[in-house]
Amino acid sequence: MSSLVQTTTDGPVHTIRLNRPDKRNALNADLVTALKSALDEAEDAEDLRVVVLTGAGSAFSAGADLSSLRAMRDAGPMENQRDSRHLAELFRQIYQHPMPVIAKANGHAIGGGCGLAAVCDFAYAAEGAKLGFTEVRIGFVPAIVMVFLRRKLGEARARDLLLRGRLVDVTTAADLGLVTRAVPEGALDEAVEDLARELARDTSGSAVALTKQMLAQVPGMGLDEALDYAVQMNAFARGTDDCQAGIDAFLNDQDPPWKQAASEA
Repeated sequence: MSSLVQTTTDGPVHTIRLNRPDKRNALNADLVTALKSALDEAEDAEDLRVVVLTGAGSAFSAGADLSSLRAMRDAGPMENQRDSRHLAELFRQIYQHPMPVIAKANGHAIGGGCGLAAVCDFAYAAEGAKLGFTEVRIGFVPAIVMVFLRRKLGEARARDLLLRGRLVDVTTAADLGLVTRAVPEGALDEAVEDLARELARDTSGSAVALTKQMLAQVPGMGLDEALDYAVQMNAFARGTDDCQAGIDAFLNDQDPPWKQAASEA
């Protein structure tokens, strides 16, 4: 594993920590590569159920560093396109990861770093952090995150954040829906751990993966196509091992296997 990320596992919960504290965990190409690899490894691990993303040091991921901005300015069109696609693939990977992904924003999340938090299934942010997309203030376009942010917040709120390029506090971010919850700084670790344990204990891994798949696909469909897709997924889900085991457990007034496994861990 690259030194640009640190990973730790505690039972079913896998934490991936961005490890460029001297650069406030800015998302350069090498860090994006390391994050993609770490997410792949988590997906391949049999016993993991939840992924947590956080940052080393005082920031979650606060904007681009000077070297990245210089590289962007000096690169040619094809090189810039490859770099942009690299980031888009990371955001898609998080958005469509079969496990729930929690952003633990321990500090500022700005630009691409805020996008990283926004594409996670849940984002808990420590009070005192600032979040936002400042790209338009340096003549840049928040193009990739816009695809996900418009889905997440709707057009009006996405316009408010993206066109103004302003930073907001965590309470405002929670009110807008940019983060799931604003948490007192000293309580962030416990709050994220509680959520991660709840997800691992109380939900079926296969059901969560299928639900995430549907959440990604349905918004691009018309009504008839979406309903047909939903019927197919509903029928498929009924035949999965988790659904069969979950129904049996319910009928016999027992805990489902995933809850039993969590209790034994």
